[in-house]
Amino acid sequence: MCGIVGAVSSRNIVPILVQGLQRLEYRGYDSCGVAVHAASLNGASGPKGGLQRARSTSRVSELMDQVQADHIEGGTGIAHTRWATHGAPAVHNAHPHFSHGTGAGAGVYKGDTPLKPGRVALVHNGIIENHDELRAALQAKGYEFLSQTDTEVIAHLVDSLYDGDLFEAVKAAVRQLHGAYAIAVFHKDEPQRVIGARAGSPLILGVGQGETFLASDAMALAGVTNQIVYLEEGDVVDIQLGKYWVVDRAHQAVSREVKTVNAHSGAAELGPYRHYMQKEIFEQPRAIADTLEGVEGITPELFGDGAYSTFKAIDNVLILACGTSYYSGCVAKYWIEAIAKVPCQVEIASEYRYRESVPNPNTLIVTITQSGETADTLAALRHAQSLGMTHTLTICNVSTSAMVRECKHAYVTRAGAEIGVASTKAFTTQLAGLFLLTLALAQTKGRLSDAEEAEHIKAMRHLPAALQAVLALEPQIISWAEEFASKENALFLGRGTHYPIALEGALKLKEITYIHAEAYAAGELKHGPLALVTSAMP
Repeated sequence: MCGIVGAVSSRNIVPILVQGLQRLEYRGYDSCGVAVHAASLNGASGPKGGLQRARSTSRVSELMDQVQADHIEGGTGIAHTRWATHGAPAVHNAHPHFSHGTGAGAGVYKGDTPLKPGRVALVHNGIIENHDELRAALQAKGYEFLSQTDTEVIAHLVDSLYDGDLFEAVKAAVRQLHGAYAIAVFHKDEPQRVIGARAGSPLILGVGQGETFLASDAMALAGVTNQIVYLEEGDVVDIQLGKYWVVDRAHQAVSREVKTVNAHSGAAELGPYRHYMQKEIFEQPRAIADTLEGVEGITPELFGDGAYSTFKAIDNVLILACGTSYYSGCVAKYWIEAIAKVPCQVEIASEYRYRESVPNPNTLIVTITQSGETADTLAALRHAQSLGMTHTLTICNVSTSAMVRECKHAYVTRAGAEIGVASTKAFTTQLAGLFLLTLALAQTKGRLSDAEEAEHIKAMRHLPAALQAVLALEPQIISWAEEFASKENALFLGRGTHYPIALEGALKLKEITYIHAEAYAAGELKHGPLALVTSAMP
């Protein structure tokens, strides 16, 4: 859930970078930072003409205070919010990271000891799987590491490959990276240039008036520009003052469509609610209504052109998803087999590609993802396609995402931005989309009568009102929560479609309260778990 913002402009870009980080704070973070090229603004030189940086393990507001106190300004810069993966949440592990190269520039210090000056500044989302091997090779070349992060490896690698052209250095560096990354990087010798690259982690380009931006989420650029380019897997982008170039994974020049995206920051405003999860719980009736808007009847074309032919051709369904989306798929399995009479399997996406499976070209591959950028689910989709299973469909909340682009068919839910870490409205809108898929499959297979279709449509239209009735129980639920808050363990039980709902409930309790929770099919309670039940076990 890390965040990236970058920019090349003729104005002081620091307030824009920090504001972008504030718009991404909802993702959570344990450190933040900003780096600029001071020479990129009004031809600055001397002590302020090189790389400048501020980092903090406090809030973004504290980072802004630090930036103002140190008079950090620049027209070229990058900023980042970080969740610790490699290395503890400490200032020396916070992004941006500098390389310790051999060129002239801003000094880098370890304690009070000056090291070789820094030439490259870099931020990174994702995980580099071969960072140990790259670290050893770079240390052998004399690079000194000041952090425990895999990100610092990329900064040194770019520095080691630099020969006067940062674009070429980054293209050469990403060829050596194994894993997931979105990066933004600039160099001391090229004051009005930032290079970005992505693989397995989202990165977008923002086109402004005489200035250009990078971000991990369009929300970071709300109010700055609504002209957005969604970079594709393997893209490398070169942004400069008022212009940019993109190359694909083969490093061939490509043109990516500029889209108008109204990623206003209103979705990130808490309003009258105590916290974002409460806000999004109460947004579920509206989200369901929006997701079902325009559905007057059941037709395969709800899922795009040619869906009828696809649904006729398939004889089974394989659902691939992670976490909450996986549990929504588990609910859909009951529906698809009971109503459409089509065999259905549900696989955890992160496991699917690591085992031997039996491919069937007549399978409908259904991916479920809130963001459309979930790396494990995208990798599972590509693995299924490599096995000859080309009938693909996604249930996704982001129409411009990689998943929607890579699947033949799609149903885009309308949950809107989900700020809280624990998914609520994304889950229920996924269920709505999956139920429509079930009915469309049943209709195509001749297993849905007109009367049954009308009954299901009527029931779905009632969902927002039914949800409101449940939300009205909040006062009683708060009183129950007071009874459970002191407990350290909980069991969730469910039968039929409520078994995956129990799994999702246990996940929610773990994510939000750090209370240990497990879920079981109700009939399994007597086959072992009952041994854990005492008077203290909810």
